[in-house]
Amino acid sequence: MMRSVDEKESFAMEVETIVDSSVSSVKLYASEMPHNGPLSSVAYSWILWRILKRLSKSIKVVIFGTKINILLPFGPLSIVLHFLTENHGLVFFFSLIGITPLAERLGYATEQLAAYTGQTVGGLLNATFGNATEMIIAIYALKNGMIRVVQQSLLGSILSNMLLVLGCAFFAGGVVHSKKDQIFNKAAAAVNSGLLLMAVMGLMFPAVLHFTHSEVQYGKSEVALSRFSSCVMLIAYASYLVFQLKSHRNLYHPIEDEEGLNEADSDEDEPPELSQWEAISWLAILTLWISILSEYLVDAIEGASDALNLPMAFISVILLPIVGNAAEHASAIMFAMKNKLDITLGVAIGSSTQISMFVIPFSVVVGWLMRQQMDLNFQLFETATLFITVLVVAFMLQDGTANYFKGLMLILCYFIVAASFYFHTDPEEKDD
Repeated sequence: MMRSVDEKESFAMEVETIVDSSVSSVKLYASEMPHNGPLSSVAYSWILWRILKRLSKSIKVVIFGTKINILLPFGPLSIVLHFLTENHGLVFFFSLIGITPLAERLGYATEQLAAYTGQTVGGLLNATFGNATEMIIAIYALKNGMIRVVQQSLLGSILSNMLLVLGCAFFAGGVVHSKKDQIFNKAAAAVNSGLLLMAVMGLMFPAVLHFTHSEVQYGKSEVALSRFSSCVMLIAYASYLVFQLKSHRNLYHPIEDEEGLNEADSDEDEPPELSQWEAISWLAILTLWISILSEYLVDAIEGASDALNLPMAFISVILLPIVGNAAEHASAIMFAMKNKLDITLGVAIGSSTQISMFVIPFSVVVGWLMRQQMDLNFQLFETATLFITVLVVAFMLQDGTANYFKGLMLILCYFIVAASFYFHTDPEEKDD
């Protein structure tokens, strides 16, 4: 009985201590506020001061936190040159440089957001924001009837993500962590590989139907098949999101958490410099600015092709996607060097999956609504290139390990693809 009384007295003392400390905190909080003027006006001014202070800190971290942002003025300069001169090659070059620091900051903002959302959602967000540029370019080009530019730029984005971005990430991560192979969740990688093969199937049959001349209605059957396949692919991608984010979330847990590896790397993680909503706001702002510059970049493609004496197919498949994927490129390398390969795979392979299973079918549906003959017939050369690329990457991912040599092989494969498109002449479109 005495013990019960003592416990009650101890509990009462703890409650009294908590109350006293809470009152002290309120007094301290109030002491920071100025005491002249009406209370409502003082509170409003104090809140405004706190918001401005936080905003200035956020701008300092994002805008002035890296030396590469010295290239930011090239973006506005490209817009000025677009209206003042007809030098499309210079506009293209300045837009290219201006997007580079924005892409690096986009990767940084995504990394900050990933600290709150986790690696799976963080990788998905990075792929989504990184592909927003490609989607906007596709809609803009479709509106102007530039169907081949849409097809080639989206195809090039997939090839760039799977070979160049993933290759550079594996190479950089392998060099930094050269003592042992890096590991990632191979079960999640296998799911993405399956989706990519499904996308190849969706692109292959309209091309085969066209080039074997086995259409029921020439010029119409492949478009109808493309629209049906696009709807099926969109359903498959929506199902994949449910599978990834809800029903099988445990499949996408980082492998180091499951096996207790890389604990030292986890301990070295720094706390985020931006709040969750600050990171989201910066992602939206940076994506908007990148999209604006990308529009001027697309407008300058034909002029740049003449000025640089490069084939349109090479610019659309190789140069344009490198710019569009700059965000994924920077963030994938950054995460690989920090031994976070699951985010790297989510960015590089996840972005390729999103483009092939969502952006391309979505472009077909949008073209359908715009009464444009956008289809999945990407021509045999492009479709064969994609098919071989998916097979090569699937073999690289099957054992769940990464090292600098795998990265080097993927980079060299991309060089072969780039050379192929340099010597490839895009077939003239048939007159309907």
